[in-house]
Amino acid sequence: MNKQILQSQLKDSGKAYLFYFFGGAHYAYLGNWGKQLLFWCTFGGMFIWAFIDMFRISSIVQQHNMPILQQISDLEKKEKDEDFQKQMLMMQAVKNG
Repeated sequence: MNKQILQSQLKDSGKAYLFYFFGGAHYAYLGNWGKQLLFWCTFGGMFIWAFIDMFRISSIVQQHNMPILQQISDLEKKEKDEDFQKQMLMMQAVKNG
């Protein structure tokens, strides 16, 4: 997958808090519509779930971003390995040429 596409999928804790305070839509912002509908239908777990989420949003966003950041890291490593291989082939060609 393209690195720019992955970077566009990263979410921000500040925006998640804004969605939380203006409509309780923090799960929708993270793309988790099942939890979002459940959150709305239960009125935030009778406000208990909503109160707990107020302190958990940053960790929820971090959990969302973790696999994306890992994929970006893997892509960067792969790009570096490919560049290194190209450089080694060019050095070998110059040496043999």
